Amino acid sequence: MFPLRAIIAVCVALRIHPNVLTLVGVIINFAAAWQFAVGRFVTAGFILLVANIFDFIDGKVAEATNLSSRFGGFWDSVMDRFSDLSLFIGVIYLYAQAGRTDYVMVAAFAMMFSVMTSYTRARAESMIERCKVGFMERPERIVLVMIGAFTNRMAAILWVILVLSVVTVLDRIYFTWRALKAQEASAAWLGQSLLTLPLRAVWHALYWTFNRATWQYDLMVIAILAFVWLVPPGWIGDPTASGPGLIGIVLERLR
Repeated sequence: MFPLRAIIAVCVALRIHPNVLTLVGVIINFAAAWQFAVGRFVTAGFILLVANIFDFIDGKVAEATNLSSRFGGFWDSVMDRFSDLSLFIGVIYLYAQAGRTDYVMVAAFAMMFSVMTSYTRARAESMIERCKVGFMERPERIVLVMIGAFTNRMAAILWVILVLSVVTVLDRIYFTWRALKAQEASAAWLGQSLLTLPLRAVWHALYWTFNRATWQYDLMVIAILAFVWLVPPGWIGDPTASGPGLIGIVLERLR
């Protein structure tokens, strides 16, 4: 936190408006997206680190300068969507140039469900007090994209983001329906009473309600990183791996 506090102090001393910091972060994210588009993953990863410094400090500067506002929160949310979408567009462009239609679609669906993850929460919280279920939120997506950039295993990362974003959207739809129908008790009974321990673990993994910094969250992170690092890239048709991979073989058979 020391370097971040120093950056925040400089921004406060210079009276830089937090909305400007948010905009600068988006512009830097666009630069990272371009690096993804041209296949410079490690460079994109370092640029993302810088961009997310701005993403972190804008709120802190707003608090320190008493410039927090409802519009500032709105502005931050809108700019976050631009940042997220730009990264996916960069990856989609890369796969399109490589002639990998399969991974263009994987990245496109991951982008769609990432947006829906944010939308379902925003729409739900216009009707209920809080809807913060599901594992794959924005901080997890950003960290995973950076891991994919630094390890050159973006294909595995895209699959993780896609699958867990789909599950998160379904979680939020179900949670909102349950809250509006006042069926909290029956859902808890379904998740806890009848299920054996292994099935209960699967239930909790799919219907994610745990906060960060819990042992359940840490286990999920370990499982994700193990998948990304241990699954051979060729098995999931990674465009950077040699050979067509399983996805490429299946598509070739379908043709």
